[in-house]
Amino acid sequence: MKKLTIVILNFNGKDFLEKFLPSVIQFSEGHEIIVADNCSSDESVLFLEKTFPDIRLIKNASNGGFARGYNDALKLVDSELYLLLNSDIEVTENWLNPLLEVMKDPDVAGCQPKIRAFYAKHNFEHAGASGGFLDKDYFPFCRGRIFQKIEEDTGQYNDSIEVFWSTGAALMIRSKLYHETGGLDEDFFAHMEEIDLCWRLKKRGYKFMVEPKSVVYHVGGGTLDYSSPFKTYLNFRNSLFMIVKNHEGLLFPKMFRRLILDGIAGIRFLVRGEFKQLGSVFKAHRDVYLKLGTSLKKRKQIKKNSTHFNKKGLFNDSILWQRYILKKDLYSDLPKEKF
Repeated sequence: MKKLTIVILNFNGKDFLEKFLPSVIQFSEGHEIIVADNCSSDESVLFLEKTFPDIRLIKNASNGGFARGYNDALKLVDSELYLLLNSDIEVTENWLNPLLEVMKDPDVAGCQPKIRAFYAKHNFEHAGASGGFLDKDYFPFCRGRIFQKIEEDTGQYNDSIEVFWSTGAALMIRSKLYHETGGLDEDFFAHMEEIDLCWRLKKRGYKFMVEPKSVVYHVGGGTLDYSSPFKTYLNFRNSLFMIVKNHEGLLFPKMFRRLILDGIAGIRFLVRGEFKQLGSVFKAHRDVYLKLGTSLKKRKQIKKNSTHFNKKGLFNDSILWQRYILKKDLYSDLPKEKF
């Protein structure tokens, strides 16, 4: 069995592969690199076969999104550690060793590097920044990014700390734990499935870390633009999927509170004339109800497999309140006693 395999999931990302795969090859010497193609309709496969014949190529039979794409591919990868890497990421020299060092702790299920923006390299990037957290209503945020507020990286978050979730844009994870928990939830298709996976593993007592000594640069929105109504739909729907599956305690009060908050977001879209985004919220809620039976079955199974919940990384307050009422838009301004 190999120690580490880097797996890049690709869908119509020939330009990204051409631009960023060379840096992965250059700075990942000694480790296997695999590209898993999700039924691309561009020339990705032909380009890889011609330009990088030594890179192992897995051709998925269908495009089931980020979650199924990785699940299908990773069944064919024999390695102690996986590193799930987006195709639109530029890696840097010595990016792997700090992450491998973190994984020496057997209680750590996974970790991520610091994620900076490729086109604004002094800034954090939306998808992961310097480690992910959830607030009491299960809204995700990061060190370096609260909602759409992105911080400049001045070294303020350079310490390696335990977080609630590590980004799927560059996620190192133990293969055994990945498969034991069923991998990424394929009902999610894409977005937040890595948060759900981290949550399930934290309910077994494991830890997730961020190691900022490792730095990568992420284009972001390479497959699906951040302002896309479909992305809005996925984020609202998948957030509720996570809550139904993983929330401990009474489910109805927590769901009711989130439905109210989502309704406020919908009103905001309405006032701003963003009718497609508003429609995405409605469709997300509809599909959560349609899948409720399935999600409740998953909830029951997760509860059965849980040991003790490692709550480190949960913020015991509302990030909405902190950001929009108290105007605290920097992670460093949040009350530390709430973590």
